[in-house]
Amino acid sequence: MRDIAGNVETATESVSEKHMDQSGSQLSYVLITPARNEEAFIEKAIESVIHQTVLPTKWVIVDDGSTDRTPDIVNRYLPEHPWMELVRRPQRQERHFAGKVYAFNAGYEKVEALDYEIVGNLDADLSFDADYIEVILNKFKADPSLGVAGTVFEEHGYSSERQSFEGHNHVAGGCQLFRRRCFDEIGGFKPNNAGGVDWMAVTTARMMGWKTRSFRERSFFHHRHLGTAERSVLSSLFSYGEKDYYLGGHPVWELFRVAYRVTKPPYIVGGLATGLGYLWAFLRRTPRPISRELMAFHRKEQMTKLKAILGSLVRFRRIDNFNVERT
Repeated sequence: MRDIAGNVETATESVSEKHMDQSGSQLSYVLITPARNEEAFIEKAIESVIHQTVLPTKWVIVDDGSTDRTPDIVNRYLPEHPWMELVRRPQRQERHFAGKVYAFNAGYEKVEALDYEIVGNLDADLSFDADYIEVILNKFKADPSLGVAGTVFEEHGYSSERQSFEGHNHVAGGCQLFRRRCFDEIGGFKPNNAGGVDWMAVTTARMMGWKTRSFRERSFFHHRHLGTAERSVLSSLFSYGEKDYYLGGHPVWELFRVAYRVTKPPYIVGGLATGLGYLWAFLRRTPRPISRELMAFHRKEQMTKLKAILGSLVRFRRIDNFNVERT
């Protein structure tokens, strides 16, 4: 996918006029973006959002104690886009995923009193096409049971559509749009220092009977490899293994995941790092931040997917990672 920020066509009307003239028939939405030291990428995200065919009622960017030029870049856009707001949080030395939830919640407080139907969690290091949000909003409009929606994504050398077994039921944390009623029912994002907060939200929604879907019609580009902010690729993969354990991943699924991962760059060591992370968390008996009910639901889904994968291999059929349960 191309770098959208540099390729969006100039609108024939001003952005503010477009915001005022949007059709009332479209679902209204708000966006919240926690951002920490994102000067390299946040302008790409801003350019993507301000050129959307359907603009948000409000977009709150929460600067989570950045020590770089992130807030300065955001401030440049505020005078021409009054529906954008910057919230500043104090600097903090520690880096953990609970901090992102606290930053998100600081932004959520700014929109709670507004009238909207969809709330979006948007990372600061993405870019996407001008009709990206509109396409997802139409999915919500067409299906009242849809609680969480998003799309597949790409990174340099990676495609979630082709290389992940999360499948069409999972919505990647980079851009998650929630129906407001669904978001309230699941209790929003739950802080957890080690991560997995976006996964917990989506899986909880599905467990509670909401549909959660990623779609292939569009995709976003993630400009930084997942989980590598301020750490190496191998450290990130080790961390993913730990996360697989404390989010209740089935050990049999993890074994097959490691076997699959050793065939992908960085070859061998990447899979070993993931497996060692899971084993390390197991030996330490890392506390699990999820309920037994959610863990059982998660493991049942994993075993359903694994059964479908093994069935395809036995029949020498091609595996569609995105629709693995239907393979």
